[in-house]
Formats: sequence, C-alpha cells, structure tokens
Amino acid sequence: MSADRRDPLVAIPARRGPLAALAHWGEWLRLTGRVLAWACMASSYRGARWHALAEQLVAAAVPAVWWYAVLSALFGQVLIRIVVVTAISYGLTQYAVEMVVRVLVLELIPLTAALFVLLRVTVGHGRVLQALRDGGTFDALRRAGQDPLRELALPRVLSGVFATLLLVMLSAVLALVLAYLNLYGFTPWALAPYTRAVGHVFSPAVALIFVLKTLGFALAISLVPMVAAFESSPQGDVRALVRTAAVLLLVELLSLIGNYY
Repeated sequence: MSADRRDPLVAIPARRGPLAALAHWGEWLRLTGRVLAWACMASSYRGARWHALAEQLVAAAVPAVWWYAVLSALFGQVLIRIVVVTAISYGLTQYAVEMVVRVLVLELIPLTAALFVLLRVTVGHGRVLQALRDGGTFDALRRAGQDPLRELALPRVLSGVFATLLLVMLSAVLALVLAYLNLYGFTPWALAPYTRAVGHVFSPAVALIFVLKTLGFALAISLVPMVAAFESSPQGDVRALVRTAAVLLLVELLSLIGNYY
C-alpha cells in the first residue's frame, strides 16, 4: 500500500531542525485528535472492543496498585513527618495541613503517579504498537475495514489514563489519612477542623486546576509514547521520554501559574 502523507498510520520520518520539529508536533496533534475522537464515541466501548479495553485496564492498573500504595504510603509518611515536625518546631502547627496538602497532594502525587505509569506501562505500550505496525498487523486490520488506532491504540491510551487517575486518587487518600494521623492521632474529634483546613486549600479554582492537571498528566504519558510507535527512528523510546517530559513540564507550569499567580 502506498504511503500517503495524510494517513495517520504511516511512520513519521525521523528528521531534524526547527521545521521538522514543528512537523512532528503537528503529526502528534493529528494522531492525538484521532484517538481522542474515537474515545468520545460510544461505539468504542461495545462488544469485543469493551473486552479488549477491560483487559488493558486490568493489565495496566491492577498488578501494581497494591505495592504502589505501600511505596506511596511510606514516601508520604516520611515527607509528612518532616513537614509536621518542622512546623511544630517553628510554632506553625496551624499551617502544617496546608503545607502537606499543597506540597504532597497538589504537586508531588500527580507527577509521581504519572512518571510511574509512564515508565511501567505506557512506554511498553509504544513498543508493542511499533512491533504490531512493523509486523503488518495494522495493514491487516485496515484491509479488514478496521482502524488500528481504534482497535489497538485506543485501549492502551485509555488504560494509561485510567491507571494514572487511579494511582493519584489512591495516593491522595492515603496522604490525607496519614496527615491526619500524624497531626491528631487516632482521635475522631479533630475531623471537623481537619476537613475545614483541607477544604480551605481545595477551593473551587484549585480543585479544578488539580483535576485538569492530573488529566493532562494522564493524557501526556499515554499519548506521547503512542505517537512514538509511528516514528521511524531507532531512538523512539528516548524521544518519547524527552517529549513526554516536555509536555509534563508545560502542564505543571500552567498549573503553577493558575494556582499561585
């Protein structure tokens, strides 16, 4: 089959220079738009497609969720203890909850979960898609009248997004519970002031930015490695990591501007 430049399944040539970089990001946006369009269609979640998606969701999230929760709890406990002890030593106990929530929950947890899913799940998805493309599976699906992006890429992208959101939610709950226990112990009588302090940090604007940032991280670590599968370059994984880091940095900068400026 002849290579058409408008065909989103043709390998993106590895070129250098500013114009080549712009062309690559243009291809990335085009492929991203195609996948997101399929994700918004109800037919992508029916019949055999739903079973394929469910398999990817389970494979991406379930095997690591328990030991990631343990590691997240250990890391959170160390950081929370440092913040609490420091706040108490300077007589700033009333600000300890806000510091924990802003530093750990708002900033570190979404980034840590996104990087974990990137290295454990979505880089591997990019390799699998590249192997399927090189092995002729994409062409076989197209001859059968199916879109490989919808049948093969979409379930992997959604599984990366799901795994990231699940780990962020789990880590955030653990961090809030650990913060309460470190500050007040096992008493239930401090729940009211604690929830007020947390709610004061999570204003509507901050909560919206937190949700958008988490979703942006999840999409970045799921979509950028997927696009690397269509790039004819021997350094596909390295390029995918660098470009994913650039997108994550951009999302983080935008969230910081929205929260603190």
